[in-house]
Parts: sequence; structure tokens; C-alpha cells
Amino acid sequence: QAPPLFSYFKQLFAQVTNPPIDPIREDIVMSLATSLGTELNLFAETPEHAHKLVLDQPILLNRELETLRHVSHELFAARTIDITWPLADGVAGIGEAIARICREAQEAIAERVNIIVLSDRIVGRNRAPIPSLLAVAAVHHHLVREGTRLRAGIILESGEPREVHHFATLIGYGASAINPYVMLETLDELVFTGRITRGGNGGEETPLSAEEAAQNVVKALGKGLLKTISKMGISTIQSYCGAQIFEAVGLERALIDRHFTGTASRIGGVGLEVLATEALERHARAYPVPHDGLLPVGGVYAWRRDGEQHMWNPETIALVQHAVRAANGNVGAALQGDREAHTAVRESEAFAK
Repeated sequence: QAPPLFSYFKQLFAQVTNPPIDPIREDIVMSLATSLGTELNLFAETPEHAHKLVLDQPILLNRELETLRHVSHELFAARTIDITWPLADGVAGIGEAIARICREAQEAIAERVNIIVLSDRIVGRNRAPIPSLLAVAAVHHHLVREGTRLRAGIILESGEPREVHHFATLIGYGASAINPYVMLETLDELVFTGRITRGGNGGEETPLSAEEAAQNVVKALGKGLLKTISKMGISTIQSYCGAQIFEAVGLERALIDRHFTGTASRIGGVGLEVLATEALERHARAYPVPHDGLLPVGGVYAWRRDGEQHMWNPETIALVQHAVRAANGNVGAALQGDREAHTAVRESEAFAK
């Protein structure tokens, strides 16, 4: 049901029998620190190399992003670029919007801007957001081809990312920092309505502040990112940024070559038009006509009747139970003497339980 673009990418991992890095026991050699600004020659060491904004971790709270967006310093300048396109332009509009975003990023760098914020904040009933991963990767590879990528850091301000895999792919394709504002604002609402509390030693529940809840989520995402990068033996998030440790599944070659250059892709699939169509479908679910105020149930994480199809669903459970029960009757009699079949039945019964 029109999955996000992140779902088309699968994380690669080191093909070894022992884990390359244990992100818990070896966390002393791992780091989530990232930096923004101009990257200079790694083979030289000058005072200008220290002109960087260093962040402890790549997940930005709303107030932290606003601080960066309005940075006022002779060495740093930020510019926000809109990554939405008019709904009236339809499917064809996404290609024009991507070209505009890349052009604006190149113009910003020419004007000595070294912090680029890609934002879908102005999404609304008449404007649809470009998939955030596509926007980040398109700008990243466009600047690489222009030879200006190291002159600026990329920040994403988007309501789309909400899982560790989403953040990992965004960082893997060039984002130095991410502000998942919808996730953070949803968290604020959960705190405000009392649905998030802190359990005490005596079993009593105490209120949790919005700041504490946000910090807990950021910490959890950080631990998830450390676990993800450790699969490939990478110990710092800066080494993971732009590394593209992914394999694409279900994307056409032209799209990969243009916007995800160098990504492994063994099979073809959908192109930019299908991605635009899926983006418009998601937008239509958020802004239905007529407006009834209810979002679809989704069903991504747990089975829902009208949600995503799951291989493990009530129908498959019923079939397994039927097979197990039938094995005790006529089917069981027919299987006398067949030890392999009996073993399979016992395994099915244990699996059903």
C-alpha cells in the first residue's frame, strides 16, 4: 500500500561469522558525533580545518534545528530549500521539483552557503512532499557530480522518517543531521494527553516531560544507529555518512544511476513516475476528500483487516490449526508409517502453539 522509499533499500552487513563490532560492549570506540560546514583536504592540517559545527548526534530537536537555521557567523551560513511540489503539477511535477532543488542547492553553495536545510514543512492540501530519501540522495549526488559536495553539509527537516532504518538510509545517502518534526510533535501530544509516563519503584506512574520523552527517543534512535553501522564494522557515524551501505530492491536502473549512483541493484523495478504516484497516494490518504478526520489504520507493524498484507495473518493461522487438527483424524491414519510426515505434523503443531 504505497510503502515509503526507505522500504526499497536493504541494509548490507559484513559477511563474517563473528560480529564486526559489538555496539554495546565496544561503545568506547563508537561515536554518533557529526559535523556541519565545509570539508577541507584530509591530507592537510590547517587552522581552517577546525571551522566546523560539531553535533553530538545526528537527530535534531525542533529548537536545535531553528538554532542552526538562523546561525549568524562569518564562517557559517544556512539556507532552507523546499522539497515539496504543487499537487496541480501531478506525477510529472516531481522531476521538475527535483531539478529545482538541485539547482537551488548549487546556487546556495555558489553564494558561500555551507549548511543546506532540505525541508518539507510547507506540505499541505495543495503541496505534496518529495520522498525525503530521494530529495537527499538527488542533492547529494548532484553536488558530487558538480564537484562541490564538500562545501556544505545537508540537514533534512522532514515529517517522513520515523524508524531507525529511515534515519540510517538518510545518513547513508548524505544527510549529516535529521529533524523528524512529525515524530517529535506526535511525542509532545502523547505526553500532553498523559499516554507516556514514567514508572516508579513502587509501581506508581509519574508524568514525563516532553523534553525527557524527546531525549529518550533520541537516545533510542542513537542506539539503533550504532547497532546498524556496527553490522558493517563501521564505528563512527561520520564514516557511515554518504557510504551507501545498501542494496536497492525494486528500483529501475535509470533511477539508481541518476539519484542513487553506485548503489547495488540486482533487479529492476519502479521508476520516478511510480514513486511520484505512491507519494501522491500517501498525500491523498492524509488529505481525503471529503475530509472525515480519520487516517487509515496502516497495519505495517501489526495485522489490521484493511491494512498491509502480512504473511502471518488470521487466515494462515486458521489453516495451520486446521492442518494440525486434521492430522489426528483421517489424515493421521493416512500418514501411518510415514515418519517424515509425522515429524512435519508435530513441528506444525508446536509452531501453532
